[in-house]
Amino acid sequence: MPELPEVETVRLGLQPALEGRTITRAIVRRGDLRVPFPPRFAERLTGRKVKALTRRAKYILAALDSGETLVIHLGMSGRMSVYAQGKRKKLGNYVYDVAPPSAGEGKHDHVVLETDAPARIVFNDHRRFGLMALVPTDTLEQDKLFREIGVEPLSGKFTAAYLAQALDGKKTPIKSALLDQRLIAGLGNIYVCEALFISRISPKRLAGSLKKEQIALLARAIKKVLKDAIAAGGSTLRDHAQATGDPGNFQHRFLVYGREGKSCKSCKGTIKRIVQAGRSTFYCPACQK
Repeated sequence: MPELPEVETVRLGLQPALEGRTITRAIVRRGDLRVPFPPRFAERLTGRKVKALTRRAKYILAALDSGETLVIHLGMSGRMSVYAQGKRKKLGNYVYDVAPPSAGEGKHDHVVLETDAPARIVFNDHRRFGLMALVPTDTLEQDKLFREIGVEPLSGKFTAAYLAQALDGKKTPIKSALLDQRLIAGLGNIYVCEALFISRISPKRLAGSLKKEQIALLARAIKKVLKDAIAAGGSTLRDHAQATGDPGNFQHRFLVYGREGKSCKSCKGTIKRIVQAGRSTFYCPACQK
């Protein structure tokens, strides 16, 4: 599943073609993804201006001038691709290729949004675990999708003090605690493994046993690895692609994730893989205590 950096990368790529633009046409090619689309979904999108394009956890949020917010979740395999209409075009910091005749008509192209950029945005999801919903903007934070989501790790609210309070007394492994979306929004398996390595903390340590200095290192490491991954376009392991169609590049910079049996880049020990709560954890037993 795409994690925070991948979702943020997609949001950034969508922004020039969607934020401040009007959706001139919406096409919905099926009745549902993992849940049904809202009633009159295409009709409620067509003609609406996108006032702001933001992200909450692993969701992309398009605030519309109708007072509703289009909520997008990529699921396991969802992609959102932007194509220029007419000719290849640069919008903001991105260059979008011309839409081929088949763009938006593929077997797994479920939603198409055309905007006055002009651009065509295609949502493709071959596993159909994604989600699109319309939620009243003024009650967004109270919606069932968001009301239990924790602090954004790249926000000013995520500090060493907040993390210390969130972990205080917890008897679960620190790896599991960091994946709890009620504590920290959007963190996933890849970047938790990387942040724990950077801060030299074993994923097996109980969350409540960390010392003040270790928590401060961990908070900084989380912010650093997320920012670095976003700058690299996210990590492409299977399905992730940026809105331009380009793959991410952060996977080439992994320190531990997916490197079982390989040499640690810090101490030349061997990276180990264990399973925690059904998820693979990669770490260096020599470096991480």
